[in-house]
Amino acid sequence: MPARTVALANRHPQLRLDRRAVVRVVHRLDAAAAAIGVAPAALPRGELSLVFLTDAALAQLHADFLDDPTTTDVITFEGDRAEGLPDEAAVAGEICVSADTAARYARAHGRDFSAELTLYVIHGWLHLCGFDDLVPAKKRAMRRAEARAMHVLATAGALPVFSLRPRR
Repeated sequence: MPARTVALANRHPQLRLDRRAVVRVVHRLDAAAAAIGVAPAALPRGELSLVFLTDAALAQLHADFLDDPTTTDVITFEGDRAEGLPDEAAVAGEICVSADTAARYARAHGRDFSAELTLYVIHGWLHLCGFDDLVPAKKRAMRRAEARAMHVLATAGALPVFSLRPRR
């Protein structure tokens, strides 16, 4: 499968990232799907949109689309899975990630901010691949797949570096 198109938008005013490194994360996840535990048929085809947002912006999406105005870490919107579409016309979906939540969680739990934000991207990608985390057994399966995905990226030296500039 050729590398998918990744539409990347950084809408967080303090977040700094290497766009190519983040796109490579998606391509590496796609290439290693079987090792992560994703069945080939579950890997969504087509363009993937990845957006980094503030807590406020993601809370607004949460309110608008899920009737819940609270902050959250990741919201994933599934794309068009219509059969017969060529890959270049298909839309895999959109992953919206809060850099603020990742920073806050990383600080509170002594974790690396870049690893935490990458985990949120993986989490959204797994949702697009059909993983669910609403019931305990499925949540455990998703956590195992997240750990395998982080291992794949770390082993390949493909974990991107993110940073937050201080607010002025």
